[in-house]
Amino acid sequence: MSADTVLVAAIEQLKKERNAIVLAHYYQEPEIQDIADFIGDSLELSRKAASTDADVIVFCGVHFMAETAKILSPEKTVVLPDLDAGCSLADDCPADEFADFRAQHPDHLVVSYINCTAAVKAQSDLICTSSNAVDLVRQIPETRPVLFAPDQNLGRWVQRQSGRDLTLWPGRCIVHETFSEEAVLQMKLEHPAAEVIAHPECQQNLLDLADFIGSTSKLLGYSESSNADTFIVLTEPGIIHQMKQRVPNKTLLDVPGLDGCSCNACPHMRLNTLEKLQACLETLEPAIEMDEEIRLRALKPIQRMLEMSL
Repeated sequence: MSADTVLVAAIEQLKKERNAIVLAHYYQEPEIQDIADFIGDSLELSRKAASTDADVIVFCGVHFMAETAKILSPEKTVVLPDLDAGCSLADDCPADEFADFRAQHPDHLVVSYINCTAAVKAQSDLICTSSNAVDLVRQIPETRPVLFAPDQNLGRWVQRQSGRDLTLWPGRCIVHETFSEEAVLQMKLEHPAAEVIAHPECQQNLLDLADFIGSTSKLLGYSESSNADTFIVLTEPGIIHQMKQRVPNKTLLDVPGLDGCSCNACPHMRLNTLEKLQACLETLEPAIEMDEEIRLRALKPIQRMLEMSL
């Protein structure tokens, strides 16, 4: 029996003892995705966890995702295998600086992408995901100016799709800003029948090359529904593990970074390991703690999003 097999067996046993569920974002390492009870995007995972009778939620993702799970399930213990698993996009929008920015635009309705901290969510009027951002912005009266945070690339895409003029917080995701346009063009030459599929957090020059733009889950769905047999995938390559399971007969190509490196794998996501997953199930640490006032304020714009998404 291999060490990994022993480790997986130990994790499964601890899950039963703790009445725990393991959530894995699409960008996690394959071995973590394979052991998870649910795999998906951050909000989808948190909503699924909230609907279960589990006492413990182990969120294999990054810190803001575990916070969202805690916002929706305050009665549950929420643990993150590695507390240092942060997010460059969330870190790009410190709550105190965001408060100053909001104060400069007091008449604006604040729409924040879910990839932000609980403290920023608490300052927002409405939370969105990359799947529903365009639809939600279209529902806001045109007479009401909108401040969109924290991802400026997603914000510009929402602006183009919705026809609304948005005030953008200048945040960005390091993963989606490292892709090489030159590499994509070269791959298109080598695979002329391939379709380019891209996450809207990518920069505009890359989105201009895409045949399909959508959230991580929509990219996954498109790889199944499209008649193409080759895809050039412009998002974090962790999703390719799920794509391979859904479309095993199709060719899936990840794109190198600007300097030719494979630096488009999120370094924060990859901090979580099977060993750390086992350790946090044993100790129930590190646990996500949150001030109740912040939690309630952060919950309100999430609930508004869900109401507007019905």
